[in-house]
Amino acid sequence: MYQLLTDSCCDLPYQILHDHHVDFVSMHFTIDGQEYEDDLGEDKYDINAFYQQLKQNVMPTTTQVNVGQFVDFFTPYVEAKTPILYIGFSSGLSGTFDSATQAKAMLLEKHPDAQIYLIDTLAACAGEGQFVLDAIDKRDAGMPIAELAQWLTDHRLHYRMWFTVDKLDFLYHGGRVSRTSAALGTMLNIKPVMDVDTAGKLRVVRKVRARKRSLIDLTDETLKAVKANPTHRVIISTSGDYDAANFVKDRLHAASPETPLQVGNIGPTIASHTGFGCVAVFSMATDDRQ
Repeated sequence: MYQLLTDSCCDLPYQILHDHHVDFVSMHFTIDGQEYEDDLGEDKYDINAFYQQLKQNVMPTTTQVNVGQFVDFFTPYVEAKTPILYIGFSSGLSGTFDSATQAKAMLLEKHPDAQIYLIDTLAACAGEGQFVLDAIDKRDAGMPIAELAQWLTDHRLHYRMWFTVDKLDFLYHGGRVSRTSAALGTMLNIKPVMDVDTAGKLRVVRKVRARKRSLIDLTDETLKAVKANPTHRVIISTSGDYDAANFVKDRLHAASPETPLQVGNIGPTIASHTGFGCVAVFSMATDDRQ
C-alpha cells in the first residue's frame, strides 16, 4: 500500500482527509500580527471570523511550505519504506511545489530506493481537492501508485476552475491586477470572470458588469464541462458568500440534476488573496483546457 499526501491548499475538510487516510502539510498565514496554521478546519481557527476580517479589508499574508518542512513531512514515510504520492498546489501560483521537488531530491540522495511521486496539479483550492478525491477513489479501487501518478498527470488539464471576486482590492494587493484596473473596476462595478490557464496561473477571461452576471457566467462556463462529464462531482467554494454559492449551485442543479454538487469553504491561504465573497466552481471535462 502507498500513502497519499497533499497540502492545505486543497481546501477539503479536515475530516474527509482524516477518514480517507490522506496526510497533508499546512500552509501558514498571518493576520493582525498573529501567525496561524491552515489546518483545514481541524481546530486552530474560526474560518467565518476570518472571513469577517477580510470583509473589513484586513489583508493577511501567506507563507509557502519550505524545503525543510517537506523533508520533515516526507521522511517518516520514506524511512518506513512506504511509497508516497504528493498532490500539490499549482507551481504557477506558488513556489511550494518547487520546495517539494527539492525535498524529494534531497531524500533520494539518502534513500535512493524511495518511491516518491509528485503531482503538480496546476490547480488550487478545491480544484486541487478534486485531484485528491479522484486519487482516493482510484487508490481504493486498487490502482497502483505509478499508474495513479500517470493518470493524474495525463488528466490534469481536464480539471476546470472558474471564479470571480466581489472586490478587486485583494487581487491588486497580490499583484494580480493593476492599481488602475482595480480602481476603475470598483468605480464601474466590474467583476472579473477568471480561470486557471494551462500553466496553472490565474487568467482574467472577461469582465462583466454586476455580481449576478459574473455568477451566471461561472455557471455557464462550468456547464460546458458538466455536459460532457455529467456524473463527476462539482465543488462550489466561497470565502463567506454562501448565498452566492448556493445561487450557483441551484442554477447548476436545474441544468444538470444528475451532477453531484458540493458547497465548501475557500481556505485562508487562497482567501487571503481573493478577499471576502470569492465564489469558485471546480469541475472536470473530458478534454484539455486551453
